[in-house]
Parts: sequence; structure tokens; C-alpha cells
Amino acid sequence: MTHFSKQDIINLPSLERMHLVNSCGGLKSGNLIGSISKSGVTNLGVFNSVIHLGSNPPMLSFMLRPTTVERHTYDNFKENKHFTVNHIHESFVDKAHQTSAKYDEDDSEFKEVGLTEEFIKDFEAPFVKESRIKIGCKYINSYFIEENGCRLIIGEIQHILVEDGILDKDGFLDLTKANSAGIIGLDGYVKTELIERYTYARPNQEPKPLKG
Repeated sequence: MTHFSKQDIINLPSLERMHLVNSCGGLKSGNLIGSISKSGVTNLGVFNSVIHLGSNPPMLSFMLRPTTVERHTYDNFKENKHFTVNHIHESFVDKAHQTSAKYDEDDSEFKEVGLTEEFIKDFEAPFVKESRIKIGCKYINSYFIEENGCRLIIGEIQHILVEDGILDKDGFLDLTKANSAGIIGLDGYVKTELIERYTYARPNQEPKPLKG
């Protein structure tokens, strides 16, 4: 087994260190976050840090890198208080990845990479039409991380849009049926495959596969 001490990690070449540290935490969700500026320019960026915060009220969060450089997504939802979270699916992982390129403020990543803007009534931010699971959020708060200059962004879920055939009767979203992609590190995209669902875990009881 290869062993990296903290000093070993620090001494690695920059790109190798980024790949190692970004991938060691395991599989992450793959999402595109959509927003729009006051001047009407839509923005789309790939994020691998979206996590569930709670279901009542329904909230999620994601990590935004330091704003020492331009962060169009951050500027946009700070202005209009709305953003979308759109699952990346196997059919467009290449286009999703391309949104990480540094486009100019006046260029829409939707148009640059070939994805389609979609709006719903009374909600400002753009969804990705090609996405099978998409979430509309209201910006609630952000928390500055002193240790590295990142910001934890908190959003309250206002809308969840799901294509037919993905939602189970108990509310479970089967991401396998949706062909939602996961991300390893910065640039590795993986398929999802459901191994099993289990009944609610209780002490002194063996977990049982959930039927139906």
C-alpha cells in the first residue's frame, strides 16, 4: 500500500496533488449549477460538492472556491437570489465538463457547450433542459471558510423536476434509471448502478433488502 504523509502530499507537483486530494474522498455527485445575471446572460458551471442539508425545510449546499478570481455563479445568485442544480447524465458528460472552462462574463456556457436553457414560471434561474432531475433553489446564506477562502453556499429547495419513470412510490429517486453520473476527483465521470436498498436500520437487527 502506498503511504502519503502530509509532507509527501505538499511536496507533490501541483496537478498531481490536486488529483490525489480531490479523489481520495470518494465518489461525489455530478451537477451543473445554473444562474443568470441582471443583464440576462445565463451561466452554467460543473460542481462536485452538492450535499443534502435537510428535508424540512428542504435544503442543500455546495462549496464555492475562493472569490479572489471572477465567480460568475456567485455574482449572479447574490444579485437575484436564485440558482438551479441539474444532474449531469451520461449522455452529456463531455458538455458538462466543458463548462469548467473560463469563459468571459458575457458568454453563456449553455450556448458555448451546446446545452439548452429552460425556464419555469415565476423562477428566474435557468434549468438545463437535457437534465432528467433538476432542482430550483433560493439562495439563503453563505459561510466563509477561513482556512482556505472557500464559501459554503446554502440553498432552500423551491422546485424539484423529475422525468417520468425515475421516482419510486416511496419518494426515492432511482438515479440508476436517470443515468445520473458521479464524479471522481476533478475530471473522472462514472455511471451509477444501484446495488441494493435496505430497510430502516435498527440496533440488533440484520439489515434486510427492501422489496418493491
